[in-house]
Amino acid sequence: MNSIQRDFYQQLGQVQRFQELFEHLPGIYFFVKDAESRMMGASPGILARFGLSHEDDIIGTSDYDYFPQHIAAKFVEDDQQVMQTGTALIGRVEIWYTEQRLLDWFITNKHPIRDEQQRIVGVMGTVRSYEGSRRSFQTYTQIDKVVEHIRERHASRLTVTDLARIADLSPRQLHRKFLEFFGMNVQEFLSRTRIQAASDALLKTDAPIADIALRYGFCDQSAFTQQFKKHAGITPHKFRKINAQQPKPVP
Repeated sequence: MNSIQRDFYQQLGQVQRFQELFEHLPGIYFFVKDAESRMMGASPGILARFGLSHEDDIIGTSDYDYFPQHIAAKFVEDDQQVMQTGTALIGRVEIWYTEQRLLDWFITNKHPIRDEQQRIVGVMGTVRSYEGSRRSFQTYTQIDKVVEHIRERHASRLTVTDLARIADLSPRQLHRKFLEFFGMNVQEFLSRTRIQAASDALLKTDAPIADIALRYGFCDQSAFTQQFKKHAGITPHKFRKINAQQPKPVP
């Protein structure tokens, strides 16, 4: 920070609500957390998502108060990575649900917050919906139909060859496009979409795990368990047991 910039900020004399800049941008949410990943501020969109009426209601809470444990743990892990390394996390693709409870992807950016001594004291970030992001990135023009197809038919039998044909690309080109924007290949994207949908079914229903596996596109319970453990770190049975009493996102 140079002297002109420092003098300007010293004139402010109070906490400035820079997050107000994001309040009228559709599909973009803003949050601030302290070093322990506790919420210190959030834009109205996040408050509405959590069913809160005032920003004071979110102060001091954490992702664990709003999301299933496995989702919250990943958010906090990313927070701590940013704060420990001092390196911003840009364009992280995460899957979650909209306020209408529709499966969707969100693009997250996180930056470290530093005090006057340049010590990292927290993290701030934005979350942007897939629908908002798709209008801003040319990459989507070729893979948008594929993403929509996966979102709508992830429980069906889908092959990379079939998906590539939808985009009028070769399988190799499709993989490259997905890696360019999502940081994962198309098969991984499909698998994560299925796992997240199955996670919701594990939490909201008492259906047998074998039935859920078949319902969401896995050939059998063993394949489902293997993929689920790869993404969530635990088996579907343990996930259901641990999260039975966890708070659910507010619809």
